[in-house]
Amino acid sequence: MTLFDSHAHLDDPRFDADREEIICDMTSRDMLCVCVGADMQTSRAAVKLAERNVNLWAATAVHPHEAKSYKREDAETLREWAAMKKIVAIGEIGLDFHYDLSPRKTQTEVFIEQLELAYTLDIPAILHVREAHGEAINILRGRKDSLPPFVLHCYSGSAESVKTYLDMGAMISFSGSVTFKNAVELRETATAVPPDRLMIETDSPYLSPEPVRGRRNDPRNVVYIADFLAALRDVTAEELAKTTEQNALRFYKIDR
Repeated sequence: MTLFDSHAHLDDPRFDADREEIICDMTSRDMLCVCVGADMQTSRAAVKLAERNVNLWAATAVHPHEAKSYKREDAETLREWAAMKKIVAIGEIGLDFHYDLSPRKTQTEVFIEQLELAYTLDIPAILHVREAHGEAINILRGRKDSLPPFVLHCYSGSAESVKTYLDMGAMISFSGSVTFKNAVELRETATAVPPDRLMIETDSPYLSPEPVRGRRNDPRNVVYIADFLAALRDVTAEELAKTTEQNALRFYKIDR
């Protein structure tokens, strides 16, 4: 079966020692992956990885943590990258009111600007929303007629919020956090997402799923998330893998 890790950070320095070995192994398994930037530097690194590897694609943008470093001229660079064949999304963008590493006003402004950019470029957007779902939903509702296709990556919100996102046409992606022993509500939410809106991801090197929790995560561990969600949703692992692969290919407009 083909597994598609819809969101990973293979540019991270924690992969410097064995990045090429991991990618080679992924290629041999016919695994697909989108490498996601968090600022202009990591976005540039994701672009280079995607350009060099047939089974990798990239998303480029400025994460809410780094919103304070966003410059107006960055929008032009994002436009240039979006025109490249292997660049499939603007992301990750959004709001993070848990850490507040950038002022909330700045996060909001940068989120809206990049969301509008994705719509203008007719390219999907990858959303990072943590402890800010009410604010994010208000922003999205205010642009209901000019929204790009979007995915809530590493979904961690409530079942109520997921219904609202689904009503707006969102895709919902689950990471290793859904496998954690205390993630009871999140598992209930994962069963409620329609099959055609479901994606899976590792968000590696973060959020290693059970049974490899505590170790550095990598895209190959998406198999644990696929297996877990398959059992949770009472389908076979092969069916879950095929569904999420086809959803990711459609969402990212990838023609293999």
